[in-house]
Parts: sequence; structure tokens; C-alpha cells
Amino acid sequence: MSHKAEAVVTESSLADERQSERAANRSYAAQVLREAFTQWGARFGLFWIAILAVVAVFAPFIANSHPLLLSEGSVVSSPMLRYLTVGDVVMLAVFFTVVVLMFIRIRFYKKVMVLLVTGTLTTIIAFMVVSPPQLTVYDQYRVKQAAGAYDWVIHAPIPYSPKDYIRDAGDTGLEAPLASTERTHWFGTEENGSDVLSRMIHASRIALGIGFVATGIALLIGIIMGGLMGFFSGIVDMIGMRLMEIFEAVPTLFLLLTFVAFFDRSLYVMMVIIGITSWPGYARFVRAEFLRLRQQEFVQAATACGLPLRSILFRHMLPNGIAPILVAASFGVASAILAEATLSFLGLGLVDDPSWGQMLNQAVQSSTFNWWMALFPGGAIFLTVFAYNLMGESLRDAIDPNLKKSAG
Repeated sequence: MSHKAEAVVTESSLADERQSERAANRSYAAQVLREAFTQWGARFGLFWIAILAVVAVFAPFIANSHPLLLSEGSVVSSPMLRYLTVGDVVMLAVFFTVVVLMFIRIRFYKKVMVLLVTGTLTTIIAFMVVSPPQLTVYDQYRVKQAAGAYDWVIHAPIPYSPKDYIRDAGDTGLEAPLASTERTHWFGTEENGSDVLSRMIHASRIALGIGFVATGIALLIGIIMGGLMGFFSGIVDMIGMRLMEIFEAVPTLFLLLTFVAFFDRSLYVMMVIIGITSWPGYARFVRAEFLRLRQQEFVQAATACGLPLRSILFRHMLPNGIAPILVAASFGVASAILAEATLSFLGLGLVDDPSWGQMLNQAVQSSTFNWWMALFPGGAIFLTVFAYNLMGESLRDAIDPNLKKSAG
């Protein structure tokens, strides 16, 4: 064998060793995620959720009656920026922070801490600085533009806000897609005359928000409770199991209906109720994993070294036992979205803000069936829930060794 061939073989073997070393250094959760997202189903689900996240964050730039930019008397201004809310600013800051953190190689818990600090600081600053006008008149821009008051105007791709009922037209109401010759509504209009596509874009915020926040609350409670139960067992495990049985006996949907009937229809109340009634499932997974991991040598070594309980539970044990929780979390997000859509479909959801379930309800309110009010919101709910279920199935396949053997 020549020296050149020997060098190629040596470089190849070194590359294989480095690759195997990197694989060995990855945590179990990282290996499961890497294997799960090699499947087309998980990739499709992640792609759809990523699209929804981008649409939700940049909704004011995509669908808005306020022009993005305009020139009036040679003075350039941006009405859209002036009407941005605190929530818009916080979502933009968190989104760009997530994008930056994706390219920085630091530990996951440090990324979470940076994200929490960024979100908190942005919220505080936004409350002090951001103050959009209280009175909103959407048709003023259309009237002025028709009168030639502007030098030039740049509108959003969909020039309608979700609460713009186009009163200046005078003949608005339920309208099929592309039925009007004067205005372009790609997905038609709802019963009050507002654009369906604009409402669907802004409703994606509610769908993703209630899914992630409610599941986040349930995960936080479930990880803490399940970790303590699995690590200590004994009396702590017994008390925790009784608490889990109590919360599992509470029907989430009926509890939501009760709160909506007696209190204000608040999105935050829905998030909290879904979160505090969903944590027992996550706690069971964490408890089972911690019962298994506490007998491992690295956990016993960490305990013998006198590391604090916080470090043992959440820095050493949790990264190696979080993979099954990710499966449950993906299904939990889908369940939270369905719960909100069900309430809105029954007419007990949010009043002012657009929701996919609320629009789905309008498909059967009149004497005729409004197909566009059923097809587009219903399709969005189906695709979103389907995407989360696909990711959950892929994660479960990556975790379950029996499924790997049968597939092989």
C-alpha cells in the first residue's frame, strides 16, 4: 500500500473516531432528537410548526390595515410600527433571541436562562416604552389614499387587520373567496366582513401560544414533582402519587367550561387551567425515569461527591431522562390547541381576538353552509395537530427499542 493510500485510510479512521466520540459525548435526549428528526414525518411536522411560528411572530408585517410605510407631504412614517403592541415587541425579541441562540454552542439550560432573561427584560422595557393609540380607525388610510393625500404607500401583503370590518365599503358580510370585484379576499370574509386570511394569520398566535405556554406550565410542574418523587421515593412518592390521582380525576374541558361561564374569557386563564390539570402525565414519565437513573453509577457518584440536590436532579439526571417527556409534550401541545378550538367552536372562547375554532363555528351559524369558514380554519387545526402528532410518533419510535428491532 502506498503512503498516499495509508494517509487516506488514517484520515478516514480519525474522522470515524471523532464522529463516534461526538456521538458518545451527546446526551441521550440529543441522540433521540437526532434520530427522530431523520424521519420524514418529524421533518414535515417541524417544517409546518416553523412556518406557523414565523407567521405568528411577523403577523403585523404580513396582515395589517395600517400601511408599512407611507409618504404624506414628503414626510415618511410607519403607521404599522406606531400601532405595535407590547406582545408584538416581546414576540419579535424572543424570536430573534432564539435564532441567535441556535448558532451559539452553549449548554441547553444556559440558552433557556438567556431566553427567559431576554423575555423578561423586553417585557419590562416594552411596558414602559410602547404605547399604541387606544383608538384605531382602519379605514382612514383607504379614504386618504383614494383622495390622493399620500405621495406613495406600501401596504402589507394582506392589507387588512383581523378586526378591520371594512365599514367604509358599506356592503360587507359573509363573502366567498375572490367573490368581490372591488376587494381581494383570498380566503373570503367572515360574518362581520373582516378578512378570513388575516384572522387566520393572527389566530396562529393564539394556537401556538396556548399550546406552548400551557404545556410549559405542565412540564415545569411535572418535572419538579416527578423528579422529587423518583429520587426520594418513600413518603414523598406516596404524597405525590395521591396528588397526581386527584388532578387526573379533574376533567379539563368541564373545568374550562365552568371558569368561562363564571369568569372572564381570558386566554391566560385557559393556559393556566390546561397547564395545572395536565402535569400528572409528565410527572409519571419523570418519576419512572428517575427511579431507573438513581441506581446508575454517575448519580451515585454525584451524590457521594456532595453535589447539591438541584444539580443532581436537573443537571445530571434530567438530561438523560427527558426523552420520553418530549414525546408526551408534543401530544400535550396538540391537546391544548384542540381544547381551545373546542371552546371557541362552542362559542365559549375568546371574544375579541380571532381564533381558528371561533371561525370554524361561523361555518354553520347562518342558514347556508359557508364552506370557506370550515375548510381553511379546520384545515389549519388539522395540519397543526397532525404535525405535533407526527413529531411525537417519531420521537416514540426513536425511544422504543422494540420498535427499532421490529423495523430492522
